[in-house]
Amino acid sequence: MLTLVIVLLAIWLILSIVGFAIKGLLWLAFIGIILFVATAIVGFIRRSVGRRS
Repeated sequence: MLTLVIVLLAIWLILSIVGFAIKGLLWLAFIGIILFVATAIVGFIRRSVGRRS
């Protein structure tokens, strides 16, 4: 599960960098940032819940 979260974070980071690099794809940067933050939050929550068990 942790590997999947890390891969997703890398993909969202790359998408946001490409979005900022190409002005016409600025929307891609915002989607990448939103998905990066969402994936980080979900990964953190699942990791925290796993420790309590």
